[in-house]
Amino acid sequence: MGLEIKVPPVGESITEVVLSQWLKKDGDAVEMDEVIAELESDKATFELPAEAAGILKIIAAEGDTLPIGAIVCSIEEGAAGTKKPESAAPTGDKKAADAVEEKSKILSPESENSEKDSYAKGTPSPAAAKILAEKGIATADVQGTGVDGRITKEDALKTDSGKTVDAEVRKTEVILRPPAPVEGKPGNRNERREKMSPLRKTVAKRLVAVKSETAMLTTFNEVNMKPIMDLRAKYKEQFKEKYKVGLGFMSFFTKAVTEALKDFPSVNARIDGDQIVYNDFADISIAVSAPKGLVVPVIRNAESKSLAEIEKSVLELALKARDNKLTIEEMTGGTFTITNGGVFGSMMSTPIINSPQSAILGMHNIVERPIAEKGEVVIRPMMYLALSYDHRIIDGRESVSFLVRLKQLLEDPARLLLGI
Repeated sequence: MGLEIKVPPVGESITEVVLSQWLKKDGDAVEMDEVIAELESDKATFELPAEAAGILKIIAAEGDTLPIGAIVCSIEEGAAGTKKPESAAPTGDKKAADAVEEKSKILSPESENSEKDSYAKGTPSPAAAKILAEKGIATADVQGTGVDGRITKEDALKTDSGKTVDAEVRKTEVILRPPAPVEGKPGNRNERREKMSPLRKTVAKRLVAVKSETAMLTTFNEVNMKPIMDLRAKYKEQFKEKYKVGLGFMSFFTKAVTEALKDFPSVNARIDGDQIVYNDFADISIAVSAPKGLVVPVIRNAESKSLAEIEKSVLELALKARDNKLTIEEMTGGTFTITNGGVFGSMMSTPIINSPQSAILGMHNIVERPIAEKGEVVIRPMMYLALSYDHRIIDGRESVSFLVRLKQLLEDPARLLLGI
């Protein structure tokens, strides 16, 4: 047996992985360090490289759950193997099969003569059909004496008129009987089952745990986005030209959150046993929709970053999430989470806390609505904000005050630059 390739250790808390995809086939020639498969844990996706050059011999199948250290495949020295072509059926056997099939058609009860018999039997001629209709006699009550059982004119004339009464009764019953319901064509009712990915199973467990282990509440507010939108429209071209990245809303919200967390440290804290752990830094988790599910990469020390640095971090993490390239370190930790359902059109939601954090901010879509401003009704682009928090550590006064502070910072962006 050649060199065995085993599942490598990928993290302290990870004990098993799923073989999500083979990138090479059994018998393929591979080079050293060439990626041959993808492994998926409950936190990230990893590449499995070939540890030597040779011929790949697959042992584990796609979808298998493998413990750390399990054998995935082996690599043997030599030329690429060849697969045997599927043997074709001998020509003689094919001809014999065709002959049997043709013979079965000839001897089949559904031959041409049988089809004629089944069609003619009990079928009246036009003249016979007219006579039977006048007498009110059903064709089923007449025995045909014509060719292949066809009902002739003579058969109709000789039919006992005494059956007319029964025929009339049956005719009346048919008229009085309600019509049978017409069955519509049934729709597609297929089902398909897919095994939950490790990421999806982990997310499901954590969300249920958060709902049952925290005293979660949600408070709401709204923010006038016009000042930020005006600021972006005025400087976005200069900003992109200087920093080589676009100026989006997420940098404003991240910066505003870090400022508000300084005023309300309990929103940035967590419970650890019977202690409250306060953080003097703000590691902001950004919820990102990835191909395999929701992931939450972290922007470290966001309180010390500029708007441009935050935008670059968001873009880098989003691209990695899209390509399933996020590492465990990039998704571990975080003291506060921001999720933006507005990109999907959400008007209002109650986001679930990202444990072990104590709060999460939900952004929503921007909708122009009439509001009162300085005694006048005006149309402004408004966004609803939702703060879900653990009431065990954050009081209602703090949660509401946090959102109010956030609203002040966003509606007056100069505060973000001046730190006031």
